Amino acid sequence: MEPPSDSALVAACLAGEQAAWNELVERFSRYVFAIATQAFRLSQTDAEDVFQDVFARIYERLGTLRDAEALRPWIAQLTRRECIDRLRKATREAPVEELPEEIESAIDNVEDAFDVRAELAALSEECQAVLDRFFCRDESYRTIGEALDLPPGTIASRISRCLARLRQRIEGRNLTAAASSERRDR
Repeated sequence: MEPPSDSALVAACLAGEQAAWNELVERFSRYVFAIATQAFRLSQTDAEDVFQDVFARIYERLGTLRDAEALRPWIAQLTRRECIDRLRKATREAPVEELPEEIESAIDNVEDAFDVRAELAALSEECQAVLDRFFCRDESYRTIGEALDLPPGTIASRISRCLARLRQRIEGRNLTAAASSERRDR
């Protein structure tokens, strides 16, 4: 069963469904924390404060979101602002109007990783297991085969098939996003 879309999740949150709010926090918690720690290099304590502030703002302002499909970029923007505010308070330097390129690049990498993770979660458990073990855990074909009770020779073809499915899902998502973006630009 696929998780609800961002727009369905927003609608359920706005309808007051506690389970939907829990899902929203679960879905975006690592994302917010990754932006704070990896892109902005905040300390653990500062990242936790940003996390709390971002989700408090999401809760307070979710009804102001104009396009529910833009939930993730909206959360990213809230997180960036909170991180910049945290850095300003710490350094008391002049405000920064534009983020350094390495921070933007790190945020893009985090967003790409979360896109891949979301599409991976939509694949079969068989594909999730083999791709996770090979790419995330860096296990050998033999180790994967033993864990999944498959001949090691089958692992390479399974990885190839599962990667092809993942690529189709990601490319399909990118085509949908591009078409949506083109309609908005008109």
